[in-house]
Amino acid sequence: MLFSKLIGSSQVLEDFLDFHGAKNNTNLYFYRELSATVRHLSLGGYSQTHILNRLDFYGLPDSETFEEQGTATLYFLRKSLTKLAPVIIKEAQRLNIPLPHDDKYDMDDFPGIITGETLDYDIDDIDKDQQKKHIVQIASEFLSISESFEDLKFYEPYNLKEMLRIVPEKVNEVNMRRFEMLVHNLQSSFDTYVIHGGYRFGNKKLKDLRGFFSVVFHLLQMIGRLLHFYERHLHKAGYKNIYKKVQDRLSSLIDPEELLDRTINYGLYYICHFLARGRELARDILNENVERASIKVGVPVSLGFHSRPSLLVAKTVQHYGGQVELCVGEDRFDASSVLDIQWAGGKIQKEKFTEVIFEGDVRALNDIKILASVNYGEDTMGKGVPLPKELSYLK
Repeated sequence: MLFSKLIGSSQVLEDFLDFHGAKNNTNLYFYRELSATVRHLSLGGYSQTHILNRLDFYGLPDSETFEEQGTATLYFLRKSLTKLAPVIIKEAQRLNIPLPHDDKYDMDDFPGIITGETLDYDIDDIDKDQQKKHIVQIASEFLSISESFEDLKFYEPYNLKEMLRIVPEKVNEVNMRRFEMLVHNLQSSFDTYVIHGGYRFGNKKLKDLRGFFSVVFHLLQMIGRLLHFYERHLHKAGYKNIYKKVQDRLSSLIDPEELLDRTINYGLYYICHFLARGRELARDILNENVERASIKVGVPVSLGFHSRPSLLVAKTVQHYGGQVELCVGEDRFDASSVLDIQWAGGKIQKEKFTEVIFEGDVRALNDIKILASVNYGEDTMGKGVPLPKELSYLK
């Protein structure tokens, strides 16, 4: 694939130029920036090609529009690289760099996958020891990552002004690379401890969950490269005139608005979309595999389940993601909901209960027991008290 050749050759060229100081040389600086541009656009193109080639295996719901937008994104990257080619050749000629005599590149040099045929599926995952603790950990981490993107979720395409407001202030290469590593670790743990040999057959729920975080991983790879290119080469040119001149020349070749549109209105949008769509599945898997138990604990002394105790219990349950219910007599309340706990608090106060039962995810129950031991984080007058170190995530 041409993307692979471009990634390898541009990396070698960029390293060579940097080693000899091209970043600080007015004559070679533009050529050096062209090599960096080819590398990052090719890396983005490689990730996007992978997404489209593997789309049928991800098992994603309602993926038609996603495929259309992904194809448009890939076309933009191919078009941009094709547009760069004559400029690179012209700059090489100016620098007296010998050129190969091969034919010029065109769109046919960026083929899709040649065949969809696969080898016989004869290594079965069904009998593999799927350790529940790893499944629980992976589902919990997926929910945690999904929650982290809630503030970035949007429903209508951003215009240029809105994109410039969040890039790079809220959405930038550093943040996206951090999430890329988290999702990569998630996928690696899944393939090591849950399903070792591919994901076409076997437990459908588990493999559908892998489809969600796999496509998110490759989208993060792609937008990480595009954000790097935008921030480093198009966004801020620096104070020196040569930097500004080169930035202007690159901007005339690679449209910054179109680049941001593909990065945000395609890449970021579908990262948020698939994380949200996978949340319900992750919760189902979590609750099917989590160890469940029940505990009996005291009611907060004096003031009962008012705002602070209710919030701390709900945050504890939300932290782990598994289902926990607060049982008061014959009634059951969702312990991840502050409002539900406060409703339960009314019944508790009215019927003068001194103890209640929590049932569900044993991990959350262990922390609720610790929380109850310090009167749910407050004294009898309702003033906050320090929480044990085991509950540091509540601070």
